[in-house]
Amino acid sequence: MPVLMPDSPNNKSSRPCGGIAGAAVLAGLSLASVCACAISTEAADMTAPQQGTPLPFKAPVATPAPYDWSGFYVGGHVAYSRGGVTSTLSDPAPTGAVNSFSSLYGGVQGGYNYVLPSRLLLGAEADITFPNYFEDGTIYTAATPAGTSVTDQIDYIATLRGRLGYAFDHWLIYGTGGFAWSQARFGETPGVASAEDKILFTRTGWTLGLGAELAIARDWTVRVEYLNDSFGSVAGVFPSGTGYQSAFDIQMLRLGLNYKLGVTNANTATQASSDPWPLAPGSWNVHGQFTYIEQGYPAFRSPYEGANSLSGANQAKNTTSATAFVGFRPWDGTDIYIDPEIDQGFGLNETFGIAGFPNTEAQKTGYPFPRVDVTHVYVRQTFGFGGEQETIEDGPNQIAAKEDISRLTLIAGKVQVTDFFDNNAYAHDGRTQFMNWQLYCCGSYDITMDQPGYTWGAMADLNQKFWAFRAGYFLVPVVSNSDDLDTRLPDGEYISELELRYSLFAEPGKLRLMAWANHAVMGTYAAALVEPAAIPTYPDVTLTRAVRTNYGLAVNLEQAISADLGLFARVSWSPGQDEIIGWTDVDESASLGAALKGTAWGRPNDTVGIAGVLEGLSAEARAYFVAGGLGLLIGDGALNYQPEKIIETYYSYRLTAWSALTFDYQFVDNPAYNADRGPVHIFAGRLHAEF
Repeated sequence: MPVLMPDSPNNKSSRPCGGIAGAAVLAGLSLASVCACAISTEAADMTAPQQGTPLPFKAPVATPAPYDWSGFYVGGHVAYSRGGVTSTLSDPAPTGAVNSFSSLYGGVQGGYNYVLPSRLLLGAEADITFPNYFEDGTIYTAATPAGTSVTDQIDYIATLRGRLGYAFDHWLIYGTGGFAWSQARFGETPGVASAEDKILFTRTGWTLGLGAELAIARDWTVRVEYLNDSFGSVAGVFPSGTGYQSAFDIQMLRLGLNYKLGVTNANTATQASSDPWPLAPGSWNVHGQFTYIEQGYPAFRSPYEGANSLSGANQAKNTTSATAFVGFRPWDGTDIYIDPEIDQGFGLNETFGIAGFPNTEAQKTGYPFPRVDVTHVYVRQTFGFGGEQETIEDGPNQIAAKEDISRLTLIAGKVQVTDFFDNNAYAHDGRTQFMNWQLYCCGSYDITMDQPGYTWGAMADLNQKFWAFRAGYFLVPVVSNSDDLDTRLPDGEYISELELRYSLFAEPGKLRLMAWANHAVMGTYAAALVEPAAIPTYPDVTLTRAVRTNYGLAVNLEQAISADLGLFARVSWSPGQDEIIGWTDVDESASLGAALKGTAWGRPNDTVGIAGVLEGLSAEARAYFVAGGLGLLIGDGALNYQPEKIIETYYSYRLTAWSALTFDYQFVDNPAYNADRGPVHIFAGRLHAEF
C-alpha cells in the first residue's frame, strides 16, 4: 500500500478545512466532504498544531485476501461405512444371498485444487482406503455343505475423482465423482491347496459424493465428505470346486485432514496474522510418523519343531506403520488426543518362536494389505497446584504448554499402558531405539492388551519436582491373546509406579519401582500338567481357565553419564504360575545397556546402542513346556531348558532433521529357552520419519 505524504492531495487530514466545511454545507456538497472536515476539525482542536506541522493520520485497514485454496495437498481420513453385498455361492447348486455390513475405514488422499477468479474451484483427487483391523474387510461369510467356510473380504478401495466446488473464503463446498476400484479377496477354509485357499480379483466401479471443507490454519484444512461407491460383479472357483460370485455397494461418511504443499497466495503473511482461524493457534497440533522395518535371519540349527517354534529355515519379513497424532485443547488444562494408524506386514515366523521377540512393530497378527486402527483415543486433564513451572514442548500427543511442576494429571480412554508406565530415556521406543521387546519394556510384566497392543482404562499421575507416583486400572482380554476386552469388575489390570529423580555427579538419573496385578481368566501350568495324558492337546493350559490373579514387580533405572552417554537397566519378576494374557512368556528378566550419541565422530544426531537381555521361566512353566505345552509365543513340543540370552546393537544414522536410517543386529541364544535350538543371528534395517 503506498504511504500518503502530508502534502499529498489525497491526504485530507493535512488541510485546514473549517471554512471549506461551511461552504460545503451551504452549497449542499457531498456528505463525505462534511465527514472528512468534521474529523479534521476534531483533530485540529485536540492537537492545536502550528501552521505547516504535519497532522497524524490513520492508514486504511488492510483487508485480508480470501483464503487461497489453489495448490497441491495431501492428507488422511477416517470413515464410517455401511454397505450391501449381493452374492451367489455354488456348491454345487447356486444359493443367492443379500447381506449388509458396516465398519470403520481409514486411508490417505492427495490432490490439486485450482480456484478461478469467480471463486469456482476445479480439482482432482486420488485416495486409497483400508478396512479396520478388527473386521479385516469382511463383508460376507457363508458355510458350504462340505463343511468349509467361504469369506468375501475387501483389501482396499481406491478412487480417482474430479471435484467441482465453490470457495467461500475459509469454507469450501464441492461435489465429486469418478472412477473406483477395489481388491476382492475370496477365501475358503480349510482349503485344498493350503490352510486357506484364496482368490484375488480387482473390482471396478464408480463413485459419487459431496463434501464441505474448512481452513483451520494457513496450511491445514478439515473436511466432512460423503461418498457412494458401486462395484461390479466378480466370480471365481476354489480348488475344491466351490464357486463364489459377488457385487457390492458401500457408502462412507469421512472425516479428513489435509496439509497444503507450498504457498500460492502472495499475501500469506498478512493472511496468517489477520485471519480469524476457527481454532486458536496453540490449541491443537498434528504430528505424524512412518516406520518401515525389514528383518531376517539365515538358517540355524533346528533339530525339531513344534507349533510355536521359530522356523530353522532362513526367512525375511517386513512391517510398516504410519500414524497421525492429532491433539486438541478445548480449554486450559484439558487435552484430547486421537491417533489413527495404518499397519501392514508380519513379524518373523508370524511372531512365534522367541520370548524376547526382535521387532516391537510386529503385532501378534499380520496382514498382507494395510489395516487401520485408531490406537489412541483419550482425554488428559491436568490440575496445577501452583509454584514453579516447567515447559512442555510440542510433540506427538503433547501440546506445548507451561505447567505447574506440582500437578495431578488424570487420563482416561484407549491407550497403550506402557505409554505412561516403565518409561526409559534410552530403551522404550522401538521406532527409534532398540527393537527387541525386552528392551522396550520389562520382560515379566504381563502387559494387558488386545493383539495390536492397546486397551481401555484410566490412570492418575501425581508429579512433584523430585518424584512422581502414578496408578491405573485397565481392561484385560476376556482370554489370553484376545481382541475382546473383559468389562466385568473387578477383572482388570491394576498397576502403580513410583518414579524417583536424582543427580549423580551432576548428571540426571531416574529410578522407577513398579508393581502390577492382573485379575483375569487364566489357566495354570500346574493344573495343565495333571490333565489326563490321553487328551490330544496335552498339556493344554487353556482347559484350566478360571478367574485368577497374577502379579509382578519391576525395577527400572536410567542414568546419564554425560550429555552424550546414558546407561539403563531393568529387572523384573513374576511367580510364573499362570497363563500369560497379553505380553510374552517370561517370568524373570534382567537387561543392561547403553546409548551413545555421535558427537565424538562429528555426527551428534546419530546414536549407537548396545544391550544384553537374560530371561527365564519359573519351575512350573519349565515343566509345562518340557511336557510339550504351548504358550503365547513359544512351544517347541519339547524343551531342553536354558535361559534365553539376547544381545542387540544398533546404529541410527540421521538422514535429515526428520528422518533416520538404522542398522540393527540381534544375537539370540537358546531361542524359546531351548538349548537344542539356535543360536539365531537376526539382521534388520529400519527407516523412520516423523514430523
